Amino acid sequence: MKQKVLLTVLCYGLLATIQAQTIFSEVHKENQYPFLLSIPPDSVDSQGPSPLLVFLHGRSLSGSDLTMVKKYGVLHEMEKKGRFVPGYVIGPQVKKGESWNPDKILQLVEYMIRNYNIDSSRIYIAGMSLGGYGTLHFAGKYPQRVTAAVALCGGGDVRDGCRLAEVPLWIEHGDQDESVPVNESIKVANAIKGCNGGKNLKFIIDQGANHGALEKIFRSDEFYNWLFSFKSDDN
Repeated sequence: MKQKVLLTVLCYGLLATIQAQTIFSEVHKENQYPFLLSIPPDSVDSQGPSPLLVFLHGRSLSGSDLTMVKKYGVLHEMEKKGRFVPGYVIGPQVKKGESWNPDKILQLVEYMIRNYNIDSSRIYIAGMSLGGYGTLHFAGKYPQRVTAAVALCGGGDVRDGCRLAEVPLWIEHGDQDESVPVNESIKVANAIKGCNGGKNLKFIIDQGANHGALEKIFRSDEFYNWLFSFKSDDN
């Protein structure tokens, strides 16, 4: 997959800080994962197809209560802090005891493309902990469907290294993570670097940071600006 950096990243940065009221709707039975959905306002959607951002939660938010998905991360930032994301945002929920399945995530993405005004050249995915694993598993199996991805304090399959190398990836992990050892991210980063030197990889080890500390990244403008700066040439 080829990516190009959008010159409109500064515009996205401005949009990301606008205070707005976010309304999430619940979508059940349409897919194997129920999910919360935020639709961009007409002022954005009428300009043409919009990006899609998929947020994958960690294990603590698993279950059957979709409101849990807003406890932290992208959806929390939108609802509680008023952050405006210039596109569609979905937050699926996995059942307790289960891991994210890349085939089911693909089903969600394809459902959104079929039913909403989605720009298929701007499909972004981000997750933390269990969601970090899910992000890398999805990008590793379907790199052609991912424009850019962020995986925090998770891990992945080193056998996916060369496919992950095709995707702009931001991988970050705390070196004091008590839940998921930092080596889980190091192994994947090394596998990616072994394929193309890590030319599409942003890899950060947070010194002194524990597992939960990385949630702060979802509160930063840098996270949204980085993701939305990429557009795929061949989606």
